[in-house]
Amino acid sequence: AEQIYVGKAAGRHSMTQDEINEVLSDQALKGRSVCRLKGGDPFVFGRGGEEALHCLAHQIPFEIIPGITSAVAAPAYAGIPVTHREVATSFAVVTGHTKEGAPANLPKADTLIFLMGIKALPEIVDSLLKDGRAPTTPVALIRWGTTTDQQVVTGDLTNIENRIAAAKLTTPALIVVGEVVNLREKLQWFDDSAQRPLWGKTVVVTRAREQASSLVSELSNLGAKVIQCPTICIAPLDNYDALLNAIDNIASYNWIIFTSTNGVDAFWQHISQHGYDARLLANTKIVAIGPATEKALAMRGLKADLIPATSISESVADEMIQNGAAGKVLLVRALQGREVLQEKLTAAGMQVDLVPCYQTVADNSGAEEVRELLKEGKIDWVTFTSSSTVKNFVDAVGMETISATRESFQVACIGPITAQTAEENNLTADVTANGSGTKELAEAICEAAK
Repeated sequence: AEQIYVGKAAGRHSMTQDEINEVLSDQALKGRSVCRLKGGDPFVFGRGGEEALHCLAHQIPFEIIPGITSAVAAPAYAGIPVTHREVATSFAVVTGHTKEGAPANLPKADTLIFLMGIKALPEIVDSLLKDGRAPTTPVALIRWGTTTDQQVVTGDLTNIENRIAAAKLTTPALIVVGEVVNLREKLQWFDDSAQRPLWGKTVVVTRAREQASSLVSELSNLGAKVIQCPTICIAPLDNYDALLNAIDNIASYNWIIFTSTNGVDAFWQHISQHGYDARLLANTKIVAIGPATEKALAMRGLKADLIPATSISESVADEMIQNGAAGKVLLVRALQGREVLQEKLTAAGMQVDLVPCYQTVADNSGAEEVRELLKEGKIDWVTFTSSSTVKNFVDAVGMETISATRESFQVACIGPITAQTAEENNLTADVTANGSGTKELAEAICEAAK
C-alpha cells in the first residue's frame, strides 16, 4: 500500500484538514481503497465526522471502524478509572481548545477529561474554579499515555500548573479532573517501578528481528522501552544440496543436533516440501540447544532426547559424550558459526556432518536511530545474544560512537562466548546471563537495575 503521511502535532501540521480531505477524495476517486488510519477513535475529536461528510459530498462510500479514545485509554494506563461507583457516576470528554480558545461552558460531570488542553491549562483551571469546583479538586496530566514514555503528574487545582512547569511536561498530554484521580495511588500499574522494575529504562535489542519477539516481550513486560536494532537477519542459502542429501539419508544418523529455532524451522520446511514428516526422525536421537529450540521442536511433535545445560559448544559436546553419544552425527546450524562442537565430537570418535540450512547476514536498518540516541545519552542498556550481533553492531553503529558514549550505557550478554567477543570490541559486559534463554537475560538486567 502507498503510505501518505498527514500527521499533526501541536503547532506542526503536515497538512491542513481541508488538504487531508482532498487527499482522501482524490485517492478514492482514482478507484483506490483508502484506509484513513487514526489514533484513538475517529469520532472523538478526531475530525472523522468532517472527513466522512466530505466523502459523502463526493459520493464516496465509506465505513467507520471504532477505536479506543485516549480519553479512556490513557487514564486507564495511569491507574485512573474515569468512572467508579463510589466516586464518579459520569464523565465528559472536552476539547482543550476551540476556535475561540479554551472552553468556556463546562459540562456537569463528575470526571472531566480535556484533550489537547495543556497550553490552555491556566484558562481551564480558571474556568473550573469559576464553575464551582473546589480548589482541592484532584487533577492529573498524562503525557504519551499507554506508551513506555508515559509521564503522569498529579496535583489539585491550586498547584497543578506549578507541578507541570517543574516537570517540564509538554504535549501531547490530556487532563483528568475529578476525585477519580486519587485512585491512582492504589491502581497505578503500568508505570509502577515496583511491579515493572525496568520502567524508564531504554534497552536496545540487537537480535535478528525474526528471533527478537521473546526478548522484546520479556523486557517490555518488565517496563522497559525497547528499541529494536537488528544487526543480523536470517537469509536463505544459495544451495541446499547438502541439506537435502542429509534428509534423504537421515536413517544413517544416530544423532541430530539443532542449534537454534532457525535451524528447526528451515529443516522442517525442507522435510515437509519433500513429503516427509516427524516419522523421518523416529530412530534418530535429538539434541536441542536452548529452551527456545526445545520448544520449536515440541511444536512439531518432537521431544528432544538431550537438552544441554548451556549453549556453549564445549559443554554441549561434553554432555553428549557423557550421555553415550556415538556413531554418526548430523549438525544442523547456520552457515556461519564456531567449529568447536564438530571438532570435539570428531575427536571423541564420532563422524560429524555439518550441514547449514540458513545463513545470517548483516542488518543495519536500526543503526542510525541507535547512533543518535547513544549520542544523546538516551540508551541505558544494549543487549547481545551472540558474537555476530556484537560484531555487526560495532560495524553498523561505529566504534567511534561506541567509544565516545560507552560510559553512558550498560551491556548485557547471553553466555560467556558472547561476553568475550563484547570485551574484545570495547563493549565489556556489565551483565552476563547464565542461561541461554531470553528470560534469563531479561532477569539479569532486571537484577542489575535494582
